[in-house]
Amino acid sequence: MDYVSALLPPFVMAVFFIGVIRVIVKTQGGTNKAKEDAVVDAAIARAEGARQSSTHSDA
Repeated sequence: MDYVSALLPPFVMAVFFIGVIRVIVKTQGGTNKAKEDAVVDAAIARAEGARQSSTHSDA
């Protein structure tokens, strides 16, 4: 029985890891890609706006 308790945690983590990879692969592209791109573009624009406003206020 010791071998079962020794192999169970790595097996569970492997199954979980495979599941995470499958979800990542399935959600790439399509309509989700457009939504993700919009979120990233908005975050970049916000960061650039904050950086520019802090640069202008420091001058």
